[in-house]
Amino acid sequence: MVDRTIQAGDGDGGIDAIRTFPFPVELSVGGVGMQVGPMGTGRTWHADAPLHRVHRIDFHVVMLFDDGPVPHMIDFAEYEATAGDLLWIRPGQVHRFSRTCEYRGTVLTMQPGFLPRSTVESTGLYRYDLPPLLRPDEAQRGGLRSALAQLQREYEDTTTLPLSLHTAVLRHSLSAFLIRLAHLAASSAEAARRQSDTTFTLFRNAVEKGFATNHSVSAYADALGYSRRTLVRAVRAATGETPKGFIDKRVILEAKRLLAHTDMPIGRIGAAVGFPDAANFSKFFQQHTEMTPAGFRAELR
Repeated sequence: MVDRTIQAGDGDGGIDAIRTFPFPVELSVGGVGMQVGPMGTGRTWHADAPLHRVHRIDFHVVMLFDDGPVPHMIDFAEYEATAGDLLWIRPGQVHRFSRTCEYRGTVLTMQPGFLPRSTVESTGLYRYDLPPLLRPDEAQRGGLRSALAQLQREYEDTTTLPLSLHTAVLRHSLSAFLIRLAHLAASSAEAARRQSDTTFTLFRNAVEKGFATNHSVSAYADALGYSRRTLVRAVRAATGETPKGFIDKRVILEAKRLLAHTDMPIGRIGAAVGFPDAANFSKFFQQHTEMTPAGFRAELR
């Protein structure tokens, strides 16, 4: 197996690396492009995968929890999953397992390309805007558990059918599960959107487009046609924080991604998120993370 390593220089000659692990085809039953089974301390998708360290994967992981709470970091945000919750980690996202909590439940992994394009598009497998933590209601949870259990039975049954037919049945069973999962993810996102004020939604979209060059609350308010006070009320109602705090959080997330994923010098990363002066960027980053950019990058080693 070959894993890819992303080099991340700190601008002072130091090199950090955050590894990307491919789907372990040789560990799956029959060499098919998916795995499903119980979570546990002995389970891994690569002998060298540092599960307690930040790393990336180039395949999908869906974890259905039987117990909790379990903290799990995805793209530098901490999520806490409890019994009945699901975590959906998509290819390319960085994540880290908890050192202290035991993972109990069922885990599904899937190699990109295992399903046909039409299924990929209909199930929104690459909708990175959808939330990774999903909390189904009782009926949704029952349907997902049933579909996942059926998929696991088909996965483990390698004697009833020839490999080609076994693989075809797995694709159909996997599609049935993913259709349910995608509906849950989309409905969860829609429910969250309904809870958000239209003003906040427009502001959030504007920040997503302009955070790399525009950090001014007044500028966003003017561009959207709102008073600063109206924007403050809407953002606080939706997120509990100020518009400035929301902007800063998005800038920090992008800076963290660039520090972790690229070999760009720190000064260039600062410029990429709106800080032409490297010293100002370092000061801003340290104020919000209590770490220097170099220190944050070093911790990912």
